[in-house]
Amino acid sequence: MTTMADRVPLERIGRRARAAHPGRTVVVSVLAVLFGLGWVAYKTLALAWLGAAWTGAAVAEGWVAAREDSRRRQVKRGTARAG
Repeated sequence: MTTMADRVPLERIGRRARAAHPGRTVVVSVLAVLFGLGWVAYKTLALAWLGAAWTGAAVAEGWVAAREDSRRRQVKRGTARAG
């Protein structure tokens, strides 16, 4: 029966470790961080744009509703102007 330590391929792990390129690892790590920052910035700006657009649409709808109510009150009172 073999133990867990006997089944670990130490030679293969050693070869892979020696084949690793530290410069490439650093570059990939920096690029991954920059990509992540860009992705977060994009999502933040997209959400901010959606919020601004939604707020603008809500203000426009409120403006129209207020004008319609004002117009109805003027007509009801008889003070509405023609046109």
